[in-house]
Amino acid sequence: MKVEQIMVKLEQLGSEQTKRTFIRHGAQEPLFGVKVGDLKKLVKEVKKDQELAEALYATGNSDAMYLAGLSVNPARMSKELLQAWAVQANWYMLSEYTVGGVAAESYFARELAEVWIQEKEERIVSSGWCTYANYISITADAKLDLQEIRHYLQQVKATIHGERNRVRYCMNSFVIVAGTSVAALYEEALEIADRMGKVEVNMGQTACKVPLATAYMEKMKAAGKLGVKKKTCIC
Repeated sequence: MKVEQIMVKLEQLGSEQTKRTFIRHGAQEPLFGVKVGDLKKLVKEVKKDQELAEALYATGNSDAMYLAGLSVNPARMSKELLQAWAVQANWYMLSEYTVGGVAAESYFARELAEVWIQEKEERIVSSGWCTYANYISITADAKLDLQEIRHYLQQVKATIHGERNRVRYCMNSFVIVAGTSVAALYEEALEIADRMGKVEVNMGQTACKVPLATAYMEKMKAAGKLGVKKKTCIC
């Protein structure tokens, strides 16, 4: 299929209600307001066409950009293109889910996460924390640098409450993922989560809440899910 055909389908699937919901969450125009579930169905039509996916992201349309993230082959993403995607992501669904997921499954996950975490732009810093968290969630413990992860856990402990809004949210998630995806880090991450306490994040005009890290982690342990890895973090 061609970009123009996909864009017509996206417009048909969009709704004003979903569009208003996304905008309340921080979405920027242009967008049609297509539900994520409907975007996932369209992946079958894009058929993992790398060039088409890249062209969809380049449209600047939020729905098309999210669809692109569901459709690309992360192994074919260059570092330069991932950098460009991070810069173009204009709200958290793109910076944290699309970029954070695709980058985590690319060959440049750790490298880009480390660079982005040190950036000044809030959305790019958020992409960095999400990329590293996602990377941890899908990578075997033997391939992880646990000392490096401990370093970032300490950074969260020392800085989270003074960080910017979405960065606080992503840092909170990083602690949860580190402690639940790597059993050896559970106690350390739990202690840091306890020190953090409740993390305040302005979620805008939405009913979304920030998970309490200690409660979430303890629930995962009770369910016997410590150390369980995901097959993919792209969703």
